[in-house]
Amino acid sequence: MKSRDSLIRLKRFQVDEKRRQVTQIETMIADFERMADELERQIVEEESRVGVTDVAHFAYPTFAKAAAQRRDNLKGSVDGLKEQLAGAQSQLSEAFEELKKVELLEERNQDRERQVETQRSQAEMDAIGLAMHMRAT
Repeated sequence: MKSRDSLIRLKRFQVDEKRRQVTQIETMIADFERMADELERQIVEEESRVGVTDVAHFAYPTFAKAAAQRRDNLKGSVDGLKEQLAGAQSQLSEAFEELKKVELLEERNQDRERQVETQRSQAEMDAIGLAMHMRAT
């Protein structure tokens, strides 16, 4: 009984840990996307301030070039994180399925134990009833 309880607790811990990982990756993706959007806004602002939007132009702002590089790096990181997220979601799904299997086995076991207890109780009651009937006759 205790080993099953420990197994269920372990599986729940694993599900919770996978859920935390998924949440952490989703948060990082949102942060990186927000930062990339902010850099995009700064690039557009700098281009309009200087009046040059052609990256190949000699007067294109250095700040805009650097910000564009950082933005592109962030977008690349987001792509990598999305792949990690897919893997983490898959692992979460597997961990959740394992937890459900263990919980179902425990539930079935408890149902069997209740059935056995009910049958034993019924047998005792039948024996008492039979004994009372035998005394009465």
